[in-house]
Amino acid sequence: MDPYEVIKHPLMTEVTSRMLETENKLVFIVDKAAGKKEIKQAVEHLYEVAVVKVNVAITSKGEKKAYVKLHPDYKAADVAIKLGIL
Repeated sequence: MDPYEVIKHPLMTEVTSRMLETENKLVFIVDKAAGKKEIKQAVEHLYEVAVVKVNVAITSKGEKKAYVKLHPDYKAADVAIKLGIL
């Protein structure tokens, strides 16, 4: 699956901004058919970072949300600034 198809868009709310600062995590809305490995590869390819862990959840709206924890060498805030969401 193409990385641009896997990652639909980043999600920024009050809670996710707190996660970004304290846990070094980014949150994305992703394609429902994408697995954790595909999400990890897509984030690493698109944003040139190392991913430690990916957790997924289905929202009440039926969207798939991915919580992506970055390697300590990379700052989630830096990626968020590049994306223009912080």
